[in-house]
Amino acid sequence: MQPEELGWSPHFAETFAPFEKKGLLPARVIRGEKNYFRVNCQGEELTARFAGKVRHQAGGRSELPVVGDWVAIDAQRAEGRATIHAILPRTSSFARNLPGRRKGKGRERSEQQVIAANVDLVMIVSGLDRDFNLRRIERYLTLVAGSGAQAVIILNKADLCDNPESCLGQVKSIAPEVPIHIFSALDVQQLEVLKSYLVRGRTLALLGSSGVGKSTIINGLLGEDRQKVAEVSAAVGKGRHTTTHRELFILPQGGILMDNPGMRELHLWGEEADLAGSFSDIEELALQCRFSNCGHQSEPGCAVCAAQSAGDLSAERLASYLKLKDELGRLKRR
Repeated sequence: MQPEELGWSPHFAETFAPFEKKGLLPARVIRGEKNYFRVNCQGEELTARFAGKVRHQAGGRSELPVVGDWVAIDAQRAEGRATIHAILPRTSSFARNLPGRRKGKGRERSEQQVIAANVDLVMIVSGLDRDFNLRRIERYLTLVAGSGAQAVIILNKADLCDNPESCLGQVKSIAPEVPIHIFSALDVQQLEVLKSYLVRGRTLALLGSSGVGKSTIINGLLGEDRQKVAEVSAAVGKGRHTTTHRELFILPQGGILMDNPGMRELHLWGEEADLAGSFSDIEELALQCRFSNCGHQSEPGCAVCAAQSAGDLSAERLASYLKLKDELGRLKRR
């Protein structure tokens, strides 16, 4: 296996040069477990842990290795082990604010959790069953907008929807410039539409809540049942967590695909500017407001409120925008 098949690029070659002089080898983190990682080094998989200095020098959780990272390792091949000595600068990373509250203080947590690194394209998967939720798609789009990766939206389980075209129209209304694909992943032939994205060396990540069919898509593209699949609960319409860790898969058609556990809590991490990528229609309207600091609620001369009153902007989308803007604003202040 050539490094380029794993996503190696001139950027990583340049930043790795100082470590090469020290006799270290480049490797990519392909799987993360609780206390160790699996890395691919020159086509060989090794079990790796990071050196103590990596943790000591890290400014926080976000500077520790994650799946997708390129790292500099000292390999003990005979033992199938390696030690991670450094992380190469990331070309992209998507992160969330770690969910929950600080123990014993009751205050909202403010800590970045990098979900994955060096991803070129994020496929946001939404099920067209009871999981379909425009507001959740907007949240995912905002997350991707701040990551440095491109987005594609996948509407899965079209066979379980009475009117899939209506759902497609609704998603187009909130993401007019994002490619959208609609199908049922249970029919492997319908996955052919995704193969145009599977370019040698390109890393794609699947994001979505539990039960939307990410593992089914992975299995279909791999041509074998590598990922466990579970039925969606008929009682509550929610998926069960079948993927418990992040992992990179090298696809036979070319490209690298990352599966992610379903996230029921997706607290944003980023800047208010990220909303320009997911709410460009509202951001453009805001430029026409009378006041530059307009809150788009009851201020005179608000172009956003005027569009909502005229029926050109849904109240639900405006409420979603204001909610995410407030969330990012509170994060910045903390």
